Amino acid sequence: MKRMYGGSICAWAIACAGLFASAGAMAADAPAASAPNVEIAPAERLLFMQPHLNGIEPQTELDYAVDYSGPPSKVNDTLRVLVVSPGNNKNDARVTDRTGSVNIPGGLPCNPAIIYFLEHDITEMAQLTGGQRRYFQQRVRMALAAGPAITPVSSESLGLGKHAKAQQIVIQPFLNDPNAERFTRYLGKRYTFVMADDVPGQLLMIRTEVPGDGNDFAHPLQKETIAYQGALKNAAPPAGGAPAKPSNAPRASR
Repeated sequence: MKRMYGGSICAWAIACAGLFASAGAMAADAPAASAPNVEIAPAERLLFMQPHLNGIEPQTELDYAVDYSGPPSKVNDTLRVLVVSPGNNKNDARVTDRTGSVNIPGGLPCNPAIIYFLEHDITEMAQLTGGQRRYFQQRVRMALAAGPAITPVSSESLGLGKHAKAQQIVIQPFLNDPNAERFTRYLGKRYTFVMADDVPGQLLMIRTEVPGDGNDFAHPLQKETIAYQGALKNAAPPAGGAPAKPSNAPRASR
């Protein structure tokens, strides 16, 4: 089975310049061309604008452990990113999960696992609340554009192994949200991004946590994580799947 993420992927790239685009409206250099006077925040650059797969040989598979605690459902899976062209210089990396191929359009030089996770996240919030995908995406984008700190972190303390130059970004996009009364569940929701130069693909982990009562992160209501597992060279390409689902189709994790 093949799943497609649609125009909102393109919007992540335009969002780095503080704009949004409709499906198919973006070229790879659109942020600079569309908003030359808008400064892109360091956190946005680190997550979206860096060629994270640079230097990785073709047919190298990067594996990420997927752990969604639910609700709506518990999922344990492996996300696979197969590098096809040298260093992904053609933006043609292939992404698969337990449902099969996932079509993530090009346009951003970053590790597609980042877009995969964020698209899952905003789709899930929209489905659980009846809210708009674009609204949740904009809140995340604005939190990253606000210039959150990029700080050194002990990857060992996070259970991610020893990485000397691990860095993390932490945001809470829904604090002080004028629409908080509509989405009280997510008011304290926290996003943690951990990156490391010495890891193929540079992504160590992304985690979201919805705290329990009293802002209790020790006992979260929901925790979702993808974390780097390893790299496999000379990996076989994924088998072909069925025609892509539209971007608003129910996800397999539901």
